[in-house]
Amino acid sequence: MRVGYGRVSTRDQHVDGQRDALDAAGCEVVFVDSASGKLASRPGLEKALLSANRAGDQLVVTKLDRLGRSLENLIDLSKRLQGAGVDLVVLDQGIDTSTPLGTMFFQILGSIAEFEHALMAERTRDGLAAARARGRTGGQKPKLGARQVKLARQMYEETGPDGKRAHTVAQIAAEFKVSRPTIYRYLSAQ
Repeated sequence: MRVGYGRVSTRDQHVDGQRDALDAAGCEVVFVDSASGKLASRPGLEKALLSANRAGDQLVVTKLDRLGRSLENLIDLSKRLQGAGVDLVVLDQGIDTSTPLGTMFFQILGSIAEFEHALMAERTRDGLAAARARGRTGGQKPKLGARQVKLARQMYEETGPDGKRAHTVAQIAAEFKVSRPTIYRYLSAQ
């Protein structure tokens, strides 16, 4: 079964050109989304993927950018299709994963995506190492300074004439403009 999928980014765009090309390509059914490719929820694509779910089926799009939000997303979709034995056909770019050339193209895309991911991880590690060398550590800055922690602990341990605590944790938290769990965290750290 040939299943077509089209997407337009804005309401001002028309999907008619894509629909005509998909019909001319012999698609038995065509699904369409009118949403940004960056949105995770694309019901038309999900319906298309559910329809093209048997070995030998083909998912047909006019252009590759109509299918995926990013290279990584395209690779994930390709793996999903490949796992089901479904071929991907991209009309404008002449890609057809039922052919050796189309399969090679997607393998090259996968290699590029992995390379890009490895470079990003390396840059992150280098940046963290440089920050550590300058004495900076990752994570959030402490909510309270050492003097404030000491004051909070004193307030917590202070008792009134009746022997009960003079300040509640909620009052201490309000005084320092932090949450109660933050106060508890500092109080429990000895």
